[in-house]
Amino acid sequence: MWAFVHRATLETMPGETSTPAVDAQILAETPDRAGAFPRLEDEQIAELIPDGFRRFHKAGEVLYREGDPTCDFVVILSGKVKIVEGFGSDAERVISVHGPGRFLGELNLLTGQTVFVTAVVAEPGEVLAVPVDRLREVVTRKPGIGDLILRAYLLRRSWLIGLGTGLKIIGSRYSPDTRRIRQFAARNRVPHRWLDLERDPAAEALLRTLGIRPEETPVVILGNNRLLRNPSNAELARAIGLSPRVARPGVCDLLVIGAGPAGLAAGVYGASEGLATIVLDSTATGGQAGMSPRIENYLGFPSGISGSELAERAVIQANKFGAQISVPVEATGLGSRDGYHLIHLDDGTTIASPAVLIATGAHYRRLDVPGLEHIEGISVHYAATETELQVCRGDPVAVVGGGNSAGQAAVSLSAAATKVHLLLRHADLGRDMSRYLVEQIEQNPNIEVHRSTEVRELTGGDTLEQIVVEQRTTGERSTLDVRALFVFIGAEPRTGWLDGQIALDDHGFVLTGAAAAPSSEGGGSTPLLLETSRPGVFAAGDVRSGSVRRLASAAGEGAMTVRLVHERLQA
Repeated sequence: MWAFVHRATLETMPGETSTPAVDAQILAETPDRAGAFPRLEDEQIAELIPDGFRRFHKAGEVLYREGDPTCDFVVILSGKVKIVEGFGSDAERVISVHGPGRFLGELNLLTGQTVFVTAVVAEPGEVLAVPVDRLREVVTRKPGIGDLILRAYLLRRSWLIGLGTGLKIIGSRYSPDTRRIRQFAARNRVPHRWLDLERDPAAEALLRTLGIRPEETPVVILGNNRLLRNPSNAELARAIGLSPRVARPGVCDLLVIGAGPAGLAAGVYGASEGLATIVLDSTATGGQAGMSPRIENYLGFPSGISGSELAERAVIQANKFGAQISVPVEATGLGSRDGYHLIHLDDGTTIASPAVLIATGAHYRRLDVPGLEHIEGISVHYAATETELQVCRGDPVAVVGGGNSAGQAAVSLSAAATKVHLLLRHADLGRDMSRYLVEQIEQNPNIEVHRSTEVRELTGGDTLEQIVVEQRTTGERSTLDVRALFVFIGAEPRTGWLDGQIALDDHGFVLTGAAAAPSSEGGGSTPLLLETSRPGVFAAGDVRSGSVRRLASAAGEGAMTVRLVHERLQA
């Protein structure tokens, strides 16, 4: 989508042939073709001057570097600055060049993540540097400039992800830990590049350079000199600034467990209405919706939006109002003391709050097929993000499920896989799936729908090679050649950590409102609409018994909870 400049080349567009530069020191400024690199007007720069300071830089000076914990918001007043990946290494490349009026940085400035690229002065000149804390105030105080910066930064993050800049993840496609790290980076929209030990010659060469044996992988490289050996998700999150420490782990006004659509909506509305709000999630922001490659029926996005980008926007919005969001942090128990609800966390800390929202969502059930555990994370997947698409590109795949998630996955996979087999337990494609997805699937020649069909066997060695399916009405069995299986069947609530502290239905979903048994603690009064059997503890989204399994519904319940929290606190 955007032009980029390789070292010692003139600017090229992806897919175009680069032309050697006459002079490698003269770099053409990258054009702005999609709003990622807008130019500030003189009046807008003048508005920023009181919040920053001017400074002059010589050619070759580094303004900020890959791996830095943060950097200033920089506006170029004169001269040129190049944005570089792998600065100082043999693999160094210039990915963009900017002149007067342009501002530098990307989404990390608003989210608190580390720096993923290096900014180097290409031609001497003056810049205006605004400290990052001031920038966040500017975004809130000056809506016009704030909207311009936010839009540009969202586009730049997508651009960096597409270019494969940022972290380097080296590991085998057959390693569950490699897939775990890649999925964590993808779900949290962290720019990264995966070097596959099985197929990428550069991966083994890089390991030899670093003195790492293949059996010691996966490893993650940050910048040019920081190496993490098979890090946990929490270790990686800390290393890139994704998981800030809760500023006050003692007490808050509203504690939200789960950062899916319901949890993020509660975070935005709670913080915007003055509640000290903390949002925690064990994996990534966005929940199941965050794993959707494209959502086309959500209000306000007529051309569609990926679930991860929608979550990213919500996180920025919540941060703007002062909500604290921390990932990955897992709730392990619920207690009470002195009128407060206590949430015990996996790191041993406890947070107390008079109001808690349980928005932990649900996860897809596993197929009851022998041998599935052996290839989970290698050939069996429960999401269809870019991570999974890279692994199965050019191979036939199967998708099991009849809901919107299965339909979205099938459509997305059809662009990468040679064939997509969509397997339904029932005969009606439109029973549980939105009409717009049904039409896309029926018109897609790369998707074959198998009605009233179930998976009975998986065959292959370390990876999947074939599946045996059975036609439920006739009992006839057949074999499909597939290299990956995507499962989107049913939902199991994430409520095991509650340990009998609140009332659940027969399937483990949280009961709310009139369906929740009044407790003696509440004086026998009927719980509020989204309130559980424990006064002050609410539930919203897919984890709630009787909820509508739709993104808009979950977001609406999360927003509604904040109003009910005020009502409960006043009572």
